Amino acid sequence: MATSPQILVPDWPLPAGIHAAVTTRLGGCSLGEYASLNLADHVGDDPAAVMANRAELRQVLALPGEPEWLRQVHGTEICRASGRRPTPAGLPPPEADGAVTMQAGRVLAVLTADCLPVLACSRDGSVLGAFHAGWRGLLGGILEAGIWAMEVEPEEILVYLGPAIGQERFEVGEEVRSAFVADDPKSAHAFRQGDGDRFHADLYALARHRLRRLGVVRCSGGGFCTATDRERFFSYRRDGRTGRMATLIWRECAE
Repeated sequence: MATSPQILVPDWPLPAGIHAAVTTRLGGCSLGEYASLNLADHVGDDPAAVMANRAELRQVLALPGEPEWLRQVHGTEICRASGRRPTPAGLPPPEADGAVTMQAGRVLAVLTADCLPVLACSRDGSVLGAFHAGWRGLLGGILEAGIWAMEVEPEEILVYLGPAIGQERFEVGEEVRSAFVADDPKSAHAFRQGDGDRFHADLYALARHRLRRLGVVRCSGGGFCTATDRERFFSYRRDGRTGRMATLIWRECAE
C-alpha cells in the first residue's frame, strides 16, 4: 500500500500563485533498492509502483495536471511546454534536460539522484523553468540554454538549487576539473584536491558561478548532500541501482 509522500518545500521568494516542491525517497510503494517513493520509470522499478507513486504525488500536491516528465540524457536540450498537453501515457517523453513554460497549469519536473535539480522563475511569475544539471550538463551549458530559453532578463530570474551530491562525496578525475577550468579558469574554486589525481567537485558552486556569469544573482537553496543523507534521498553514487526524486514547479490555473 502506498504511503503519503514526504515533501520538501523550497525556501525562496516565489511570487503569488507559483508553487514548487522537492520529493524525498519517503512515502510511496516501491520496494527494495527503490524504496519507496521512486518516481522514475527508467531505472528498473515495477511500472505499476511508479504509476502509483506518481498518482499519489499528484494527489498530495494537488497538481493541476501530469508533470512534463523528460527523458534526461545529460544534454542541453530544452523542452518548451506550451500549448500541447504533457506526453500521453504510453508514448516516450521528450528527450531533454530542461523545460520552460509560460502556461498556467503546466507542471515542470526533473528527476535526480545526485545531479543538481535547478528551478527558475521570473520575478513576475510569468515564466518558469526546471533543469537537470549534472557535471556534464553544467559543462555543456544546460543552465545557459535554460535561462536563454526563458527569454527574460537574467536579473529578473529567481533560482532555486535543489538536493544534489555534496562536495565531500563527489569525487571526479583530473579530466573533469581540467575541462571546467579550460572553459572558465574561475571554475577552479569549485574543486578541492583529493587523493592522488582525484578532486572533490562542488556542483552548487559551479552552478552559482555559471548563473552569476549569466547575470542571475538571486539564487536560493543548496547545502544538501544526497549521498550522505541516506534516509531522505536516493543517491546513484552511493547505491548504484536506485530510485529518483522529483523537483517540480508550476503556476496555479486562473479561477
